[in-house]
Amino acid sequence: MRRLIPLLAALLALAMAAAPVAALARAGDSSSMGSRGSRTYAAPPPTRTAPYAAPIERSLTAPGGGTSRGGMSGGMMGGYGSGMRPSFMSGLFGGLIGAGLAGMLLGRGFFWGMGSFGGFIGFLIQIALIVWLVRFIARRVLATGPRGAGFAPPFAGSPPPPPPCMPGGMPGGMAPGMGAARPAPVIGAADFHAFEQALYAIQAAWSAQDLPALRRLASPEMVSYFAEQLADHASRGVRNVVRDVRLERGDLSEAWSENGRDFATVAMQFSMIDVTQDAAGRIVDGSPSERVSATEFWTFVRAPGGTWILSAIQQAR
Repeated sequence: MRRLIPLLAALLALAMAAAPVAALARAGDSSSMGSRGSRTYAAPPPTRTAPYAAPIERSLTAPGGGTSRGGMSGGMMGGYGSGMRPSFMSGLFGGLIGAGLAGMLLGRGFFWGMGSFGGFIGFLIQIALIVWLVRFIARRVLATGPRGAGFAPPFAGSPPPPPPCMPGGMPGGMAPGMGAARPAPVIGAADFHAFEQALYAIQAAWSAQDLPALRRLASPEMVSYFAEQLADHASRGVRNVVRDVRLERGDLSEAWSENGRDFATVAMQFSMIDVTQDAAGRIVDGSPSERVSATEFWTFVRAPGGTWILSAIQQAR
């Protein structure tokens, strides 16, 4: 038994690592991706709908505001190799499991190479304390930042004033190294209606696997991610269908202008029927009768006087 327990622990860890992940749902596959201009890697201001946004994981915008790989524009690269960050916990447990397996192969026990068991527990406690401290500091910093206003379902009737500062603390309408810029757009009822309709239209086009429709609704970069995710679903023989989408709540996080384009980031909480089907139409994930909810930050972009299109999705924490 003393030899069997470490072996069972190793096999369980390997099984968990190799277990297939359930098909992710809705447009964007529950990811954080896209571009927000020079604010791509800055957290959007919190709102009452969603206080925190997950950082962008995939983007063609390089840190510093440029585009990646020699300035190639959205859609040209299909999103491959851009901004993927390895998970800290997966790296940690991968290293621990690797050390344990090495110890077993050498006949020294699963915990060989990781110190004593007490030391291992102490190491985990230190990691937990560090994570707690970082989250505590981040929450205190965010709590003092500008608040998104205009809370009313589904969107505010009276939009908040534009943010007084650009990133870096410079007055609104100015950006480091850019000189004078256009004033931030005033987001009104017509804009909020456009954002809500875009939510419905994008989910419908996603469910229908209608890439031409998605090209009219989203930036080339976002369309490239959608196409990649739909292709992944097709290769696994599944299809995600989202229907009866309802916007429950939403408000404006921020709006700004740069490089001749207007941007607006809104937090949206919505519910839907979300199921994943196999090639025969059998449901393999989700319920056809139970609604599920999601909260996300969507960033839209437009040319002056043009139509808003989706340029980024971030998951709310």
